[in-house]
Amino acid sequence: MIRDPVLQNDWHPLAKSEDVREDIVIGGRLLGEDLAIWRCGGEVLVWKDLCMHRGTRLSLGWIDGKTLVCAYHGWTYDSTGRCVRMPAHSDQKPPEKAQVTVYKSKEEYGLVWASLGDPAMSVPPFPEWGNREYRKILCGPYSYSASAPRAIENALDVAHFPFVHEGLLGDRKHTEIEDYEVETGPNGIVAKDIRVWQPDPDGTGIGASVSYTYRVFRPLSMHFSKSSGAKNFAIFFTVCPVEERKSIAWLWIAMDYGNDQSADELRAFQDKVTMQDVPIVESQRPELLPLDLQAELHLRSDRTSIAYRKWLRELGVSFGTA
Repeated sequence: MIRDPVLQNDWHPLAKSEDVREDIVIGGRLLGEDLAIWRCGGEVLVWKDLCMHRGTRLSLGWIDGKTLVCAYHGWTYDSTGRCVRMPAHSDQKPPEKAQVTVYKSKEEYGLVWASLGDPAMSVPPFPEWGNREYRKILCGPYSYSASAPRAIENALDVAHFPFVHEGLLGDRKHTEIEDYEVETGPNGIVAKDIRVWQPDPDGTGIGASVSYTYRVFRPLSMHFSKSSGAKNFAIFFTVCPVEERKSIAWLWIAMDYGNDQSADELRAFQDKVTMQDVPIVESQRPELLPLDLQAELHLRSDRTSIAYRKWLRELGVSFGTA
């Protein structure tokens, strides 16, 4: 396991809730730890992917009623992670040490979340989730061969829009970034009144001048909203830190308009935008996000990124940073 107390004690997305069923065990990975994910009695369970007998992956096994059976020697574990049967010695009570490591897990926003530690807070907020005026569409997962903080910082950067997303989120005839406000407080970072022109802000094909507000709730979970007149669009973006140089991102679209666009069309737009970002993020050097502000050059338009790096340093985040 990668040791980073801040991230170990936070929540991270692992899978779609609908993909975790009561008839199959699936594997996952978080902060360098292999995980077995399964559902028992309607509840999602996230365990260390390791049988206590001979170290086989439990994700290779199967579900039998309310137990998980290891594929190697049939050791059987109940929903608490305790071994209750050893088939080669079925009359023998399993030892107390035959206990799988069980991690905290929960379901929110149609995703399975897990923590490898003891989180003091709940899953990061998604402000529009409970608002029925907003249509919500889940996109992803998106894989990055890059550190999770790099993926988050890229999502906070508006100055790249005219170049990486020309014709969609930006136009090279409109590259100037006006001054804007950034504040860092106990609930994270807020950057507001970031105004840009976008040929296609949301996949509807209608250009507009939009105003962004960014909120970074946790080191690897952020949200932005942008408005144009009476239209409101938001994205909740969260990244699972698989390894220091491997990440998986999920995003939710929330919009109070555009009902004539199908979910598949809107999802395809986000797929296209993200696939434009991925090679850029994967190419960045150093691969780990530098928290020393003297390591790179910064401009006024980089205020949100600067605040993010300072905040990670203050929190003591070491994973994915340099």
